[in-house]
Amino acid sequence: MKKIFTFAASTILISLLTLPIFAQNQEPMADRLEDRLKSDIFNVGILLQSEGVFSFNDDDFNGGRQFDLGATRLDIRGNVDNGFLYRFQLDFRRQTSILDAQVGYRFSDNMRIIAGAFKPFLSADLDPNPGNTDFMNRARQVGTMMNSREIGLTLLGEPGSFNYRIGIYNGTGLSRDNDNRFLYTARLGYTADLNGGTFELGFNGAFDETRMNNVGNTGLVSMGDRILYGGFVKLDTSTIFGTAEILQTTFDAANFGGNKETITGFYATIGSNVSAKDQLLVRWDHLDFDLRGDSSDLITAGWNHQATRLISFQLNLLALLEEDEDTQIGVSGVMQFQF
Repeated sequence: MKKIFTFAASTILISLLTLPIFAQNQEPMADRLEDRLKSDIFNVGILLQSEGVFSFNDDDFNGGRQFDLGATRLDIRGNVDNGFLYRFQLDFRRQTSILDAQVGYRFSDNMRIIAGAFKPFLSADLDPNPGNTDFMNRARQVGTMMNSREIGLTLLGEPGSFNYRIGIYNGTGLSRDNDNRFLYTARLGYTADLNGGTFELGFNGAFDETRMNNVGNTGLVSMGDRILYGGFVKLDTSTIFGTAEILQTTFDAANFGGNKETITGFYATIGSNVSAKDQLLVRWDHLDFDLRGDSSDLITAGWNHQATRLISFQLNLLALLEEDEDTQIGVSGVMQFQF
C-alpha cells in the first residue's frame, strides 16, 4: 500500500510540475484564430504595439518621456487564380494610411513581379516588419538614407541559394509625386545552410535620378543622381544570431551649394537565444555626415521575450554618444500582439 501511495503521489507531483509546460505549448485560441483568418487565398495579419519611452537627460532624445502607440496595422494578402497575388496593408497609428498596396504575378515558385507600394530592399534592417525587428527601432541608417516604401515595380526571385530584388520606383516614397525621373534599386544575396542555422551575404545598390529630393529624414536635399551602396552579413543559429551592415550614400547637396555630401552608416548586432522564449542582444549603430561634420554612436542593449505565440515584449536600454556632447541615456519598452 505504501508503494502504491508513493507512486500515485509521484505521478501527481510530476503532472503538476509539467502542467505549465504543456499549457504553454497548447494555445487553442491562437489555433482558432489561424483557422478562421489565415489561408492561401485570404490571409489576415494584425500588429498592435503599446510602448513607453523615457529619457534621463534630454527631452528630445528617445522621444522624451511618454506612453504611445507603436505600429498599429492591418495586413490582408493572398493568392488568386492564374498565378496572381495581392496585398493591402494599413496603419492606424495617427491617421489611416496605406503602407502596401500591391498586385503581383508569380511566374514560378522562385520568381514574381509586384506592382504598387513596396519596400525598396536597400537595407537588411528594413526587411522585417516592426513586430519582428531585433530592437524597437531600426538602425538609424534606414531612416537617414531611404524611404520605407516606394511606388513602382519590383522583381523578386530566389533561384537556389541566391536571391535578388530589382526595383524601379518614383523615388519619392508614398507621396505619389514624380518629376519623370526614377529610383533604380538592386540587391543580390546568397544564403548558405549551416548545421543548425544559416549564413547570409548580401549587397545593395541604388541610383536615384530624382531632382531636389529629400534624403531620408536628414533635412538634406539631393540635386539628383544620388548613389547608394553597401552590403551586409547575417548569422542565425539556434544559440546565437547577428547582423553587420554598412551603407553609404553620396549626392550633391542643395543645402551646401551643390557640394557633394557623403553619409555613412554602419551597425553590428550580436545576440543569444538564452531560452526558448528569451533573447539578449546588443547593437552598435554608427552614423557619420561628411559635409555636415557630425558623427555619433548609438549603443542599444535589448531583451526580447515571447510570452505566447501572439504576445511578446521588448525592453531596450539606449546610450547616444556624440563628440563634444553629453552622453544621452534612455529606456524603451513595448508590449505587442502580432498575428
